[in-house]
Amino acid sequence: MGKWINLTAGFLIGGFARYFVSTWVYQVAGTEFPYGTLAVNVTGCFLVGLFDALAEGRFALGPEARLLLMTGFCGAYTTFSSLILESSHLVRDGQTARALTNFIASGIIGFILFRLGMAAGLAL
Repeated sequence: MGKWINLTAGFLIGGFARYFVSTWVYQVAGTEFPYGTLAVNVTGCFLVGLFDALAEGRFALGPEARLLLMTGFCGAYTTFSSLILESSHLVRDGQTARALTNFIASGIIGFILFRLGMAAGLAL
């Protein structure tokens, strides 16, 4: 039963975090570009890297914590399907350069922050 509670709590918190972070970023940066989804995806990559390093490298996160943080929270917080959907809509609307920028920036910045998260986790 504990694993279902951890998973549910992680999904609940991650979903709310995604909503509040993306909404705040859109309020600050505007909606002309999917800045909210970009911010959520790259910060989510950092967190997944951090949690992965803590779980795999440091053994500081057990199975229940991994379920809560990685599967639950990060699974609800980061959705690259939104990245694809919004990029597709940009292409549909004739904004191919913006779509490519969104897609490439999410991948490159996400990868860099994932590695920084791993390094931070290993340094703890």
